[in-house]
Amino acid sequence: MIGNDGMDDVTILVNSSPEKLMGFNLPFSNGFPAVSNAVLCAKASMLLQNVPPAILLRFLREHRSEWADNNIDAYAAAAVKVGPCSLQGSRVGNFGGQVILPLAHTIEHEEFLEVIKLEGVCHSPEDAIMPRDVFLLQLCCGMDENAVGTCAELIFAPIDATFADDAPLLPSGFRIIPLDSGKEASSPNRTLDLASALEVGAGNRASSGFSANSGCTRSVMTIAFEFAFESNMQEHVASMARQYIRSIISSVQRVALALSPHLGSQAGLRSPLGTPEAQTLAHWICQSYRSYLGVELLKSSSEGSESILKTLWHHSDAIMCCSLKALPVFTFANQAGLDMLETTLVALQDITLEKIFDDHGRKTLCSEFPQIMQQGFTCLQGGICMSSMGRPVSYERAVSWKVLNEEENAHCICFMFINWSFV
Repeated sequence: MIGNDGMDDVTILVNSSPEKLMGFNLPFSNGFPAVSNAVLCAKASMLLQNVPPAILLRFLREHRSEWADNNIDAYAAAAVKVGPCSLQGSRVGNFGGQVILPLAHTIEHEEFLEVIKLEGVCHSPEDAIMPRDVFLLQLCCGMDENAVGTCAELIFAPIDATFADDAPLLPSGFRIIPLDSGKEASSPNRTLDLASALEVGAGNRASSGFSANSGCTRSVMTIAFEFAFESNMQEHVASMARQYIRSIISSVQRVALALSPHLGSQAGLRSPLGTPEAQTLAHWICQSYRSYLGVELLKSSSEGSESILKTLWHHSDAIMCCSLKALPVFTFANQAGLDMLETTLVALQDITLEKIFDDHGRKTLCSEFPQIMQQGFTCLQGGICMSSMGRPVSYERAVSWKVLNEEENAHCICFMFINWSFV
């Protein structure tokens, strides 16, 4: 074991004889190569508040690019292949995307076994010209929001087509354990990391406004990543692992902050939804709708800006705004809009407008866009669009209008998809 450096409590453990623990011989041509004669594990824990484990875990599963470094994925994939693995060389660009390939799941959908394909990842600097795909075998459980006190896990390991069924894997991932649930208190899997020693008061359980079925308000996330490496690279790999774990902690904190506001209606709308900017945008959306279509968008539009934002947020139809750029991207959506796109406020700006429409929808939008800019609004016939996860969504009709700011300048374009549902 290599002790942490006292700053972020990242613990490094090294197993220089993994064959004794895992029961296999390293000279295999299958699995770990002979040159990777040690395994390093970097581990840390963090306290989460006001974010149910199921919600956070689902985001980490569906939006890997928000926290993962494709260079580390490439290194891990290369390390379990036959041949030397090294961190030397130039860094490579971002991978093309993530594709989830389902393998199996339990009847209750409590556990999912799947293969994650990361497209266009470079295993080495030489691969930059012809990037390959990286595959991860992934197991996730605990994504049921209605299950109280359930441990949530997302575990994955790089795999290769040459692996046999009994090939050793090098797993990494996340475990989130509720702290406010008595059910988990006696569980043998309860984490023994420093964060679990925090005293949990029963009075904190209902203070955030979550319902009993939405999960706990305090939990501990344990992050653990394993790396196969050559023994002479131990310090180099340890330094890389510490830095990577810290970057993941930072990403998770950012995601948790963005996910927590819209989960509890009684808690009020906090940042970013509770900001003056969001309230102002909601006011502009409703005012422009009234100006162009001659009717009110919301029943309570005459109330204050904060109330307008709350009403807009809980509107049953999917309402979303996109930027006025050559390639418009989404900048805001209400809860129904996020549900329809199967995304979150954090990842919303990664979705372009054209991505959600099929060929027919894109042609229709291109023909109607000039009318939106000149007339100020247009109505679109019902059709099919796609969520960020590739699921088809049908809608009865859609309305699009230009959102003006206080200076009567175009700020963005707003879409409202009426009576939408997954096909």
